[in-house]
Amino acid sequence: MDDRPPGEWSRRRFLSAAALGGAGAAFGLHSAAAQAEPPPEVTTIRWVRSPAICVAPYYVAEGLLRAEGFTDVRPFKTEGNTWTQDVLAGNVDLVLNFVGPLLLRLDAGDPLVVLGGVHVGCFELFVTDRINAVRDLKGKTVSVPALGDAQHVFLASIVANVGLDPRKDINWAIHPRAEAMQLLAEQKIDAFLGFPPEPQALRAKGIGHVVVNSSVDRPWSQYFCCMAYTRRDFAQKYPVATKRALRAILKAADICATEPDQTAQFLVDQGYTPRYDLARQAMREMPYGKWREFDHEDTVRFYALRLREAGMIKSSPQKIIAEGTDWRFLRELRKELKA
Repeated sequence: MDDRPPGEWSRRRFLSAAALGGAGAAFGLHSAAAQAEPPPEVTTIRWVRSPAICVAPYYVAEGLLRAEGFTDVRPFKTEGNTWTQDVLAGNVDLVLNFVGPLLLRLDAGDPLVVLGGVHVGCFELFVTDRINAVRDLKGKTVSVPALGDAQHVFLASIVANVGLDPRKDINWAIHPRAEAMQLLAEQKIDAFLGFPPEPQALRAKGIGHVVVNSSVDRPWSQYFCCMAYTRRDFAQKYPVATKRALRAILKAADICATEPDQTAQFLVDQGYTPRYDLARQAMREMPYGKWREFDHEDTVRFYALRLREAGMIKSSPQKIIAEGTDWRFLRELRKELKA
């Protein structure tokens, strides 16, 4: 008999289900709580497809959504730096992404709500041998894909945390991520912030060295990196659907934490990334199992303070929390999905 709590997957169940093939068969088990709830108000939900594998729980959750009553899961292909815009445009209903760019949109008054944090860490700051600490980036060239995207916002938070002004002290260079990695190897830029599988690839090639690893270095390792969010009207009109979708993501985070090798194979099989070795390393390094432990509201407060110090938002953390968060679903699910 499996003596784990309801809703938690055993290794045997995961492997036997995975053998059936397909995300729905591999991850789509009904929980008793889900069966006791009303069905979702809508059975169609729009979900993102993107090459960012650090949000693996979001991709694993796609199969679980069917067990939650969503009969039509519609994938929408996008890049990581447009997720928030895609939610606002109605192309996607609920996403998991770095909280920084979301706070910029909440500061601007966009009708979005944060539902909960899912995983800690994932970004790593790689630098050349000219740099020994974050403070050494003053006056140096740092590459990001676009101003306002996840990498730019997180880097702005990092440099602001050590007293630098990201608006004046950093020379921002705009390059696609693959090009930026090559420029770092050639020492034509001074720093690059990567997310999985980029850090794993850079280490494998011996390119640069890391001065900040948000999975293990304080203060970043004490706060969620990526949080789930949706449009305010979606959460208000479809509370059952919102809770069920969030439950799928949180259960998927547990799968990623307990079965990193199988999750890596799933990411490769589903076409999210081509290299199993890098995906496996990333899944083993990522702290996916901490969503029950950390204070979700503290993450919003922490990053709102950093971004306010950086001059990127004007709203107080209290205002953003009051107007841009909805923790009711998370509170219910933390009780339901106890470890």
